[in-house]
Amino acid sequence: MSSPEETPQGETPGKVPSPTGIVVGIDGSEQGSCALIWAAREAKARKVPLHMVTAYTVPIFAASGLDGGYATVDDDVIRQGAEAILREAAGKIAHLDIEIDARVENGDAAGVLLELSETAELLVFGSRGRGGFIGRLLGNVSTALPAHAKCPTVTVPLSCAPRLGDGPEAEAAESKLEKVVTAGVDGSDQARYAVLLAAEQAERSGCTLRIICAVQPYTGSLAWMPAPVDREALFSEIQIQLDAGEKWLRNHFPKLPIEVRLLEGSAVDALVTASETSELVVMGTRGRGGFAGMMLGSTTDGVRHHAKGPIMVVRDREDPRQGDRSAFGPLLQA
Repeated sequence: MSSPEETPQGETPGKVPSPTGIVVGIDGSEQGSCALIWAAREAKARKVPLHMVTAYTVPIFAASGLDGGYATVDDDVIRQGAEAILREAAGKIAHLDIEIDARVENGDAAGVLLELSETAELLVFGSRGRGGFIGRLLGNVSTALPAHAKCPTVTVPLSCAPRLGDGPEAEAAESKLEKVVTAGVDGSDQARYAVLLAAEQAERSGCTLRIICAVQPYTGSLAWMPAPVDREALFSEIQIQLDAGEKWLRNHFPKLPIEVRLLEGSAVDALVTASETSELVVMGTRGRGGFAGMMLGSTTDGVRHHAKGPIMVVRDREDPRQGDRSAFGPLLQA
């Protein structure tokens, strides 16, 4: 593990090269440890470096009394504490035989990680950081990052701890898992890009790709529609589009086992349930609006906040493989 203060040969002093592998946010919390172990295993599977990052800001306290002003905590003290957290984290994954480096950054944690996401392959963090003062080392960045990061993000909840550990507890947790990567789709371009990355993940990890499309049940929220919804016709139309999408995916991933499930119910509930037994759940940052949005909609936050397993959120991006989607059958129209 390289020291946070070291400058690699050939680099400008004070300028640390941008990471190109997997970046994981570390803050010493249990949630951060879950994210660390997941990220380290993923780095090994992808054969890429793991970059551990912790960020802090120096708090300023208003002084009271006759001598008004402000008092600051010694920057060196906080930095030493952050470096100790990174050393402890490195020790937890030393057995994995992967390339590791670490850095301590002075600044807002979300801002630091967003900047690093511009070159990273994947950004990983816990569902939330520590509370209290030490929370300043990483803090609660999980809400801000998925929507704004330049690369895919993975949120790892504390409930993943049993499946990421060792011993009988880990074996019991792993026995409940399926070798499945689940992707939530709604027919949007963003969902199609997310399912491409889900397929790559499933292929890399030897898993089946399970695609879920959930249609909200009829409720009073549809009372504004000029005519009743023909549920049977709607499901039939969606199934035709899902079948076409499956053919498209099989064309690009001919050896990948693929399952497609069309469900009636909440997309959030369906994907949260899937997270209990899936290796990973993949989804876009937001789905369609309007009527088509019933199928997935803007469910990202709801899923991440209640998930029982790792959740990958993928921002929209152009992919040349999307160019031939229409050749395999009808697409959902907004």
